[in-house]
Amino acid sequence: MSRTEYGAQDADIDIGRLFGAVWRDRLRILGGAVFLTGLVFVILSFMTPEYSSDARILIESSESVFTRPQGDQGQSPDASLLDREGVASQVEILTSSDLLMQVARELKLDQNSEFDETLSMSSLKAGLVALGLIEDPSLVSSEKRILDNIRKRLNVYAIDNSRVIAIGFKSRDKELAAKFPDALAKAYLALESKSQLETTGKAASYLGKEIKDLQESVRKAEAAVANFRASSDLLVGQNNSVLATQQLAEMASELSRVRAARSSAEARADSIKTALDRGTAIETLPDVVQSPLIGRLREREIQLKAEIADLSTTLLPGHPRIKGLRSQLQDLSRQIRDEARKVLDGVRSEADVARSRETELSADLDKLKAASASANEREVQLRALEREAQSQRALLESYLVRYREAASRDEGNYAPAKARLISRAVVPSEPTFPKMIPLLGASFFVSLLVMMLATLMRELFSGRAFVPVAGMASSAVERSEPAVVAEAEPAIEMGEEAELPVQPVEMPEEPLVAARQDEASVEPEPEPDTEPESEEDAEAPADNDNYGIPSLTRRLIETGADRAIVVSPEGDAGAAASVGLARALAGEGQRIVLIDLTSGGAASKRMLEDPECPGITDLLAASSSYSDVIYPDFATNAHIIPTGIADPARAMRAMDRLPIILDALASAYDIVIVECGPTNADGLRRLVRDGGQIAISVVDPDAPEIVETAGNLLDAGFEDLTLIAADATGNGPQEPGPRRAYAR
Repeated sequence: MSRTEYGAQDADIDIGRLFGAVWRDRLRILGGAVFLTGLVFVILSFMTPEYSSDARILIESSESVFTRPQGDQGQSPDASLLDREGVASQVEILTSSDLLMQVARELKLDQNSEFDETLSMSSLKAGLVALGLIEDPSLVSSEKRILDNIRKRLNVYAIDNSRVIAIGFKSRDKELAAKFPDALAKAYLALESKSQLETTGKAASYLGKEIKDLQESVRKAEAAVANFRASSDLLVGQNNSVLATQQLAEMASELSRVRAARSSAEARADSIKTALDRGTAIETLPDVVQSPLIGRLREREIQLKAEIADLSTTLLPGHPRIKGLRSQLQDLSRQIRDEARKVLDGVRSEADVARSRETELSADLDKLKAASASANEREVQLRALEREAQSQRALLESYLVRYREAASRDEGNYAPAKARLISRAVVPSEPTFPKMIPLLGASFFVSLLVMMLATLMRELFSGRAFVPVAGMASSAVERSEPAVVAEAEPAIEMGEEAELPVQPVEMPEEPLVAARQDEASVEPEPEPDTEPESEEDAEAPADNDNYGIPSLTRRLIETGADRAIVVSPEGDAGAAASVGLARALAGEGQRIVLIDLTSGGAASKRMLEDPECPGITDLLAASSSYSDVIYPDFATNAHIIPTGIADPARAMRAMDRLPIILDALASAYDIVIVECGPTNADGLRRLVRDGGQIAISVVDPDAPEIVETAGNLLDAGFEDLTLIAADATGNGPQEPGPRRAYAR
């Protein structure tokens, strides 16, 4: 069977065994829990009850919209108290020493023995003080003693996600437990109000002095503004602007207008000149059409053209009258052109006047620019002086408003605290400690849990709660496939053993010493066909069971032995007895492991399908771990550690580790069976310890090896020997039959 089929752990916890141990010790566990709960009840009965109560304070501003200072009208009255640090600061004020001592004096706590131990000291405590085992309370000042005791009983804390502060207090006196939080809250509110009043009075005194100084500063600043304005000749025009600047603006506007007029006149003159030079009609020119004389001439021209047209219907073109009218018409056209040239001269004259005016205005504008620049510099200085005077005046006005508010509050003693009491402490009706029923219930539960844990730990440390993982897996396989196991068991025959390859592993053996057969101590048993001579002889065959596997099984279980050493003087054939013993013990519900120390692996071949796997030699050579060398028996729940495949010489050098390995296995299993093969007393010394049992496997009772080995073990002091029968065919243990008993 491959070693990869098993878990990586040596052993696992058997939950069923753990709960079985708890159920087995249920009365002891319940009794222990009841005893511990009763002890707690007695202790609680002697304790002095304590009462507790609490008051609550809300941190908020008490100012109304009518009494709020003028500077705070635009913000929330609680804006400075919404942060967590502000609430924490108020908690620190509530627990300050001065405030606590003030309340202590009001409630006369210095006369209460609960807060001053020196007033009533018990004889036991006085004796401990005299012996120097505890500190003498009288060496500490009375104020410190009272403060320490108050702080032990006081609990001031801010409630999460709110601006509410709770003041909790514990005391033996239920009345005092309610009075102290209320008194502390009132003292805190009075302290806050007094602090506000003192701050207001100091502010009024400070503002009064500052107002006198500011009034003088404002007067000087306004005088400086007036003097500078007079000396700098800064005349103010419209819109509070300097006159030079205003004139400069007006001059610039006039210059722009003149330039526009000059440009318009020049354009009109050019258009008239172009029309005259080209001989085009001048009736479309606005300046020509607007001339009165040209208008009359144009009317006369139109009349002459009408007369010529009328006469042309009756007279010929050469008629003197028509010629005269045509002559007048030409004269009128010449007059119109002459008048148009006069209009052109007038427009040119207008453009010249505008040009002259433009030149004059440009010169005046340059002068005003220089004057305005100088005036701006002086105006900057003037504005600086005005700003200074204005700021001084504004500060004075604000100080005056604040001074009037502070003075009115100081005179009226109006200073509301930034907190208010929202819940007063109530006298408690029941003590908060000790809570008898919850504490007893918790004590019973904890005691029950402790007793159960103690039982479980005892079971774990004893090793009874552990079961190897491979064994559990093998058991599951066995339960699920019983047919396969049943078929595999008879397949192991002695004939097959000879064909399997065997790793030559030798146990350290000393030269065998021939056992002395003591005729006086060794008595031959009656032959099977011999008739009994008496009633005792008739009962002798029944006593043969005391030397068989069932007898040894019962003995190992009853005595609580943790290991059994099986010696097989007749070689591999005797290993069947150790296999039968292991399977018998496993059938009784014991956790069994068989260690095969034979040179040929005789026991491994009877319990494993593939004995060529890591085993005890590999464990000794440190080439494998426990989980790698422990395998389940294919037929039962027993486990086996085979001979192994490691180098025998390397394993022999580490034989000193064998007792340690046996002790480790004994802590995880109920019984460890060691199949030693043929060995002597010297080879057994490192394997046997107190609580172990030595058995000799017998195939042929008359074999000389049996007598020799038994004599050697008896001579070495191993007197408690048990014989178990092994089937010579290798099929397993025989039924008990006639055997020889060896004893000294």
